Amino acid sequence: MRKLALHWKILLGMVLGVAFGFLMVSFSGGKVIVQDWIKPFGTIFINALKLIAVPLILGSLITGVSDLKDISKLSKMGGKTVLTYLITTVVAVSIGLLLVNVFTPGDSITEGTRTELVSNYAENTQKYKEEAANQKKQGPLQALVDLVPDNIIGASGKNKNMLQVIFFAIFFGVGLILLPEERAKPVKDFFSSFNEVILKMIDLIMLAAPYGVFALLAALIVESPSADLFKALGWYALTVLFGLLIMVSFYTTVVFIFTGKRPKEFLQGISPAQLLAFSTSSSAATLPVTMERVNEHLGVDEEVSSFVLPIGATINMDGTSLYQAVAAVFIAQAFGMDLSLGVQLGIVATATLASIGSAAVPGAGMVMLVIVLAQAGIPEAGLALIFAVDRPLDMCRTVVNVTGDATVATIIAKSEGKLGVPKVKDWDDNYHKA
Repeated sequence: MRKLALHWKILLGMVLGVAFGFLMVSFSGGKVIVQDWIKPFGTIFINALKLIAVPLILGSLITGVSDLKDISKLSKMGGKTVLTYLITTVVAVSIGLLLVNVFTPGDSITEGTRTELVSNYAENTQKYKEEAANQKKQGPLQALVDLVPDNIIGASGKNKNMLQVIFFAIFFGVGLILLPEERAKPVKDFFSSFNEVILKMIDLIMLAAPYGVFALLAALIVESPSADLFKALGWYALTVLFGLLIMVSFYTTVVFIFTGKRPKEFLQGISPAQLLAFSTSSSAATLPVTMERVNEHLGVDEEVSSFVLPIGATINMDGTSLYQAVAAVFIAQAFGMDLSLGVQLGIVATATLASIGSAAVPGAGMVMLVIVLAQAGIPEAGLALIFAVDRPLDMCRTVVNVTGDATVATIIAKSEGKLGVPKVKDWDDNYHKA
């Protein structure tokens, strides 16, 4: 068991959780046992994910923004890079929202199962309705007012104020850029180390993922033992995958329009990085290979790739953002919530900005999803609905994240006049062929 990779342990926990849930359903009093003695461990796991959300954003985002180093780079290539990344992220989230509203995978759940789910989390649902009513009474610029916190400690104390935390982190990072290097270095070193600690904490939390998944799915089965729930889960997974395929098509089209590189040439150039991204589920682990392929096989100058790609590994999570949009609305549909246009636009903004602070490691996307759910008023307990298929989808969306990084690097290089003829090292190709 110890030698199994984490994703196999999570899948095993999922299978055992489902089997245990069905087993307990067949016994009198089994539902109560699971709810009293098993489900609390799933709740603890969700709370641990929520616990790490604010520190993750502060550490990752401040480090990423401050790494731009020079405000002139931020205003020129940096500004161009960040803007392009944000545009592609908005496109990804919008595609996800469009697909999930068209296919409505959450509506595959029957009224009886939905009613039972809503009754189990009636308190959260009622709170959501009350806040939605309050939002209707607010002025048109209230969202802009709410973006700027009057107290960062207070904003950090509630996971629902994540947009304010993100604003503060960006503001703080810009402040570090403007300081002299010798004055900013101790603070940057602190947040860099702080970020490493948070990433290690995520590793520790993910070690408990198999047990958390077991508890969540066992509770899900006994509380809603309906086959239609798993049918809906299949539709949810297909919706995400369809959206990811559309994003890859979008990337190849944009690269062809702006650089003239044909889709086959572009995809062949970065295919090893895509495969590594699929196997590791980590943009950060794939970064060295991504840089090598973009430099040698796409012709991007190293000055551009060394600047654009590390930033992309921090702030560009198009695949993750698309998945968050689909997952959030799917969970809302499963709970019978009718999300207004304003709330869904809020999901676009939150998923876009939260992706900036999302660490390029496996499992971080689930942490960011907690932020999106909280901001939209959707019960975080709905994570139990999607955890079963999260790992394979994580592998697929990381491929899109890396492809997006390579796309933006190629476009920026073209705009800066630094996109040349690919120069492949013979020893490198021979090594790969061997």
